[in-house]
Amino acid sequence: MKVLVTGAAGFIGSTLVDRLLDMGHTVVGVDNSSTGQAHFLKAASANPRFGLERGDILDKQLLVSCMPNVEQVFHMAANADVRFGPDHPTRDLEQNAQGTATVLEAMRICGVPAIAFASTGSVYGEATIIPTPEDHPFPVQTSLYGASKVFAEGQISAYAEAFGIRAHIFRFVSILGERYTHGHVLDFYQQLVEHPEKLRVLGNGKQRKSYLHVQDCIAAIMTAIERSREKVNIFNLGTDEYCEVNDSIGWICAELGCSPRIEYTGGERGWVGDNPFIFLNTTRIRDLGWRPQFTIREAVLKTVRYLREEIHLINRD
Repeated sequence: MKVLVTGAAGFIGSTLVDRLLDMGHTVVGVDNSSTGQAHFLKAASANPRFGLERGDILDKQLLVSCMPNVEQVFHMAANADVRFGPDHPTRDLEQNAQGTATVLEAMRICGVPAIAFASTGSVYGEATIIPTPEDHPFPVQTSLYGASKVFAEGQISAYAEAFGIRAHIFRFVSILGERYTHGHVLDFYQQLVEHPEKLRVLGNGKQRKSYLHVQDCIAAIMTAIERSREKVNIFNLGTDEYCEVNDSIGWICAELGCSPRIEYTGGERGWVGDNPFIFLNTTRIRDLGWRPQFTIREAVLKTVRYLREEIHLINRD
């Protein structure tokens, strides 16, 4: 099968590309190089069944030129940094909302029948039901990032209804693992390497979060696509546990062998849109037979070990 992956040089996108090639598919990647890393695609680039187009998903003509004979789109491209959304208030709208609309329109023009979309648990805002199921009502949005993903999900559902496109929508918790390039584990790692005697933590450290290893994330996506065939299929992806930010600090410090003085900025949120409790109900994906292979602690430690070995590669391109 021929597939297209947007955000192909990114953390999740490049890992997905490798998995798809291992499965024998032909893969066209699209990436604008804004946050993706070319070296993540080193192995893929040596495979004759892979090709990369450098360009933006807002370029409809580029997307149309990439889609002949494509049977499945994996839409992974996005601006994914919740924390700095208010600093660039149109970026989420352009990259996540309008970008998704452009992908869908290119699919309609080319007759591509299926899309898998990387959404987010942030669409639930500050959920009133914990663990949060897929049918939880959408609340008032608390981040520009989450709001842009709600728009994108709506567009996908509407195109599924209007044009018969089959959709899989995946609401992720935060993803960790090899090729991880932004988030609190990287922030803590960089701080502790620079000054192991102190660590600045946004908020009070008591924020409760769930995390998922990237390989478990990809396995869940492939399981859902293979085993669920409704017009619109929505799945939460996460583990059946959560931890406090303070727990992750303890694991990271133990791995690095340091005991820093911790300076908290205070409050239950580290930034605008920082949900103090994220824990998703994953019964729906588990009912298809998927189970995560890594605990949150294992995912954090594997990420730290990757950073120790490969930090020199991040953002080098």
